[in-house]
Amino acid sequence: MKVFGFIVARKAEHSVEAMCRVLDVSRSGFHAWECRAPSDRALGDAWLTEKIRQAHERSLGTYGERRVHAELREVHGVGIGRKRVQRLMAAAGLQGAGRRPRPRTTIRVEGVRPALDLVERDFSPGAPNELWCSDFTYIETGEGWLYLAGVLDCFSRRLVGWSMACHMRAELVVDALEMAVARRRPDSGLVHHSDQGSQYTGLIFGQRCRQAGIDVSMGSKGDCFDNAVIEAFWATLKKEIGLTTGRRFATRPEARSAIFEYIEAFYNPVRRHSTLAYRSPAEHERLHAAGALIPA
Repeated sequence: MKVFGFIVARKAEHSVEAMCRVLDVSRSGFHAWECRAPSDRALGDAWLTEKIRQAHERSLGTYGERRVHAELREVHGVGIGRKRVQRLMAAAGLQGAGRRPRPRTTIRVEGVRPALDLVERDFSPGAPNELWCSDFTYIETGEGWLYLAGVLDCFSRRLVGWSMACHMRAELVVDALEMAVARRRPDSGLVHHSDQGSQYTGLIFGQRCRQAGIDVSMGSKGDCFDNAVIEAFWATLKKEIGLTTGRRFATRPEARSAIFEYIEAFYNPVRRHSTLAYRSPAEHERLHAAGALIPA
């Protein structure tokens, strides 16, 4: 009886006698109901709730009622309706990981003519500082999005420049380029390849490239394969710092620290890359400089 259930839920706040009087039910009837053995339905709900909780925990808290329902059916052979799963999850305070709106990073400016594609998906230069690829991505934190821009040398797959900010204005990608230029001091004629986002087609970025003697190249609109090398790097970074398996950063500084450590202490100097015959980017460049590089 729902009224009796309400009284049980509020026993710590009000006396049973007072609630029975206000709700116009007998005190003896309530105590009789309270002592009654749970029904088969209630016992079944309790057992199912525990199975639902286990499935939800195994999914790292990401499954909603559809996936939990599928797991109950396929793993435990439990044939129940999805509405019942939904009800029990709600009662237990369980919910799936909802989709947050993803920021749109590639925003074109109408009327601005993008640069020609000088790369045409050939990401295999013969030496360092001949071809760089750039892009930026986003990292979710408890304080909001953190944007990460990168410049990657396609010869060694080394991230030669990067920057992080809470915005995706042009300064984000310019700062990453500035780091790359300061570190590498490339000769004129280096090709910088990116998508057609407004950050790369803007005046500030173009001027900085010209000052450094860099030739600007851009892929076609809406084709991730035209910038596949750095897209692959983003996927690797997110996987290896745990973002694809449920890790969440509480703050932007926490995310910055983890990303810095991954890039500078692991990826560039240590991580073995399949494209480089399982050498690290730093080792690949060292062997090239020594004339001892065996082709992958």
